[in-house]
Amino acid sequence: MVKFADEALIEVSAGNGGNGCIAFRREKCVPEGGPSGGDGGRGGDVVFEVRRNLRTLAHLRYKQTFHAENGRDGAGQNKFGRHGEDIVVPVPPGTIIKDTETGEVIRDFGGVEGRFQFLKGGNGGWGNVHFKSSTNQAPRTALPGKPGEIRKLRVELQVMADIGFVGFPNAGKSSLLDRFTNARPKIAPYPFTTKIPNLGVLTVGDRDIVLADIPGLIEGASDGHGLGIRFLKHVSRAAGLAFLIDLSEDSYSTAFETLKNELMAFSEELIGKSRVIVGTKMDIEGTEGRLEELRSLYPSEKVLGISVFSGLGLDELTRAFADLVNAMDATEESGV
Repeated sequence: MVKFADEALIEVSAGNGGNGCIAFRREKCVPEGGPSGGDGGRGGDVVFEVRRNLRTLAHLRYKQTFHAENGRDGAGQNKFGRHGEDIVVPVPPGTIIKDTETGEVIRDFGGVEGRFQFLKGGNGGWGNVHFKSSTNQAPRTALPGKPGEIRKLRVELQVMADIGFVGFPNAGKSSLLDRFTNARPKIAPYPFTTKIPNLGVLTVGDRDIVLADIPGLIEGASDGHGLGIRFLKHVSRAAGLAFLIDLSEDSYSTAFETLKNELMAFSEELIGKSRVIVGTKMDIEGTEGRLEELRSLYPSEKVLGISVFSGLGLDELTRAFADLVNAMDATEESGV
């Protein structure tokens, strides 16, 4: 089983240019022909390409060095060397490429662009045919190919999701994702079942909404406790957040504030996103009153109650998710 990988260190290098050739024409009836050395071929480029079938950076853990093909040397009879083949580094959507030394972001594949030529191969060297002159009819000079550039890079992945699920372990995030989509995350009645982000697609009309279930947060997550804080970056691009609160737990009334505090410690941008509070496990006795209390505690928030098992409230939650995504789409179209 391939483990989830959202970071990798790799080395990429463009191909070296081929060397120019020193050669002379030696054809019949031309005993002292002029220079005929061809140029070397250009080295291959380093290209990053988004592959939508990829979901992690696990493939970059197994292969960490990528070298484009060198250009071929030139040859006699003015034959040019063949250009080197490009090396294509496949990455999933949401990949960010950084310089390992400076931390500079070289490319962010968070948009629609899918192919990026990063390093160009070295130019091929000139053959001796370029050095012929009136005073030097038989030049014995050619140029070597230019070396290709080598760079060390940090590759990071931020999962592309529209709605991110935030909640404590066993709050029902994986069950909701399973009900809405065909993601089939691991589900069990104990904490930390989810150890990697899971994605699923909820289709509403003609719009596909990508949902992300990240490992559950615990109080103190921003100080390094638990599993969830490491994965919060995967919802940083989401249109909105769904705060899932287990209404069968006695901590239901303080759960939202605790979750907000942990998110605030991680990123103020996250806490500013549009959101909906989702009270889960409404099929359990006594949760209806707790949902009303939650609504009274947060009158300015959108608070919905659901039961994954009975289906209660799922249609209303679907509409709420669609509203969040449509609002983001409208904002992007207006350029605000």
